[in-house]
Amino acid sequence: MYKLLVTDPLSEEGLEMLRKGGQVQVDVRPSIPHDELLTILADYDALVIRSGTKVTAEVIEAGKNLKVVGRAGVGVDNVDVKAATRRGILVMNTPSANIISAAEHTMAMMLSLARNIVWADASLKKGEWKRSKFTGIELNGKTLGIIGLGRVGGEVAKRAKSFQMKLIGYDPYIPQQAAVKMGVRLVSLEQLVEEADIITVHAALTPATHHLINRELISKMKPNALIINVARGELIDEDALYDALSGKKIAGAALDVYEREPPVGSKLLTLGNAVLTPHLGASTKEAQEKVSVEMAEAVKMFLLDKKITNAVNAPVRGMDPKVLPFISVAERLGAFAVQLTDAPVAKIQVTYSGDLANVDTRMLTVSALMGVLSNLSGEHPNIINAESIAREKGIQIVEVKSEGSERYVNMISVSLHSGEGEREVRGTAFPATEPRLLGIDGFDLDMPLDGDFLLSIHADVPGIVGRVGTLLGSKGVNIARMGLGREQKGGKALLLISVDNPVEANIVKEMRSIREFQEIRTVQLSNLDERDYLQI
Repeated sequence: MYKLLVTDPLSEEGLEMLRKGGQVQVDVRPSIPHDELLTILADYDALVIRSGTKVTAEVIEAGKNLKVVGRAGVGVDNVDVKAATRRGILVMNTPSANIISAAEHTMAMMLSLARNIVWADASLKKGEWKRSKFTGIELNGKTLGIIGLGRVGGEVAKRAKSFQMKLIGYDPYIPQQAAVKMGVRLVSLEQLVEEADIITVHAALTPATHHLINRELISKMKPNALIINVARGELIDEDALYDALSGKKIAGAALDVYEREPPVGSKLLTLGNAVLTPHLGASTKEAQEKVSVEMAEAVKMFLLDKKITNAVNAPVRGMDPKVLPFISVAERLGAFAVQLTDAPVAKIQVTYSGDLANVDTRMLTVSALMGVLSNLSGEHPNIINAESIAREKGIQIVEVKSEGSERYVNMISVSLHSGEGEREVRGTAFPATEPRLLGIDGFDLDMPLDGDFLLSIHADVPGIVGRVGTLLGSKGVNIARMGLGREQKGGKALLLISVDNPVEANIVKEMRSIREFQEIRTVQLSNLDERDYLQI
């Protein structure tokens, strides 16, 4: 019989699910002292927690027989996932259990703003009867701008349609046909903030989306615009939002999340045109029950049937040894390729040449997907969920086997197809396990595939390398290494520079102003997590 320890409050429905069948012994010890947890954990096969228990590396080490840590909820910041991975312990969560609650909270915030409910309630409780002061607006006929058309954004779209709202959306990684199915007209971010009467933010928080809603975008909103955020606080520049609200540049805001939580001392707390709630998006009875039941089901399924769902990491066993050195190569190629396109990806094609064409490369294809999706979804894809996330986004996945490469024993090519056309990146592992970049589109290269890069495609004319080097040097950018390629003499040429730190946007902007440059891009690989696939 398996032994399972629950150390945070779990719903009765969840506990009943765990005990059902009598195959798992369930011990419930909420708020167990840390030292005692370290003492008893060696006896257990599974640990189920919520946000209260801190599963540190020390706790992981104490769980000598631990096979799975189940987090009833989304965030796993209280679990040392890397330590669990190194120990071969599966970490699971429940990412979809709070989707409906988050969508409904969005609608509640929207209606509260539209009908001045919070302020009218406070006024009446003070003994006032000022009906004209709290005249609101109808949602019917208003234009709702949805930023981020993932699962929560999609549920908000469904509900907004029932209010007869006009829907526009911004999501650079959702194909047109997927948006059409939602009844959403895709527009640029600038067009969305200019057209929308109400804006709701549901984007994932990534380095690229930090302060996505900045001062410039806020200045383009309608004077009567309302903005709602139940996703992540850092998506909005709170200082810029405060200035717009206090200066009556926009009509109102409803926030459930903040750049710092709790928002002690925030200027937003002083505003009379902001509805604020303490991160309640997932705080419903139903959502709490769902996370408990879903986690109970998932942990039991893993213990009894060895089936894995909603894995944050995942065990990989029985892999062909030839594949192992290329896992990092595939992921880095995917991450590199997606940073070469600005349009939604419609198809990902991974081509294998040489010995790799004769082995099971599914793990490599998933790794390439992870590289692509990590840069556009923010959903922290892993080897279990990468394919399903791609399907949700309407992305076609194609795997091709080729007889061989003329120059290399093994080569992987990742091609991304979008409305802008096709971008291809090629690479290998040489020597032994070192990821190397072999080419971009029609240009051949040979460089280590790691770190940060500055890429330019330009006319093949004298002096380009010198001009770039001089410009970067004047800005304090150190060049680690450099690769050159050209299609033909006097045609297009490519310059790929490996830099010590990411190149700042103002430098890129200056380079784009130079007439000879047809394309300037930065590519960041230094932020990729190291993965120990041998142990998980």
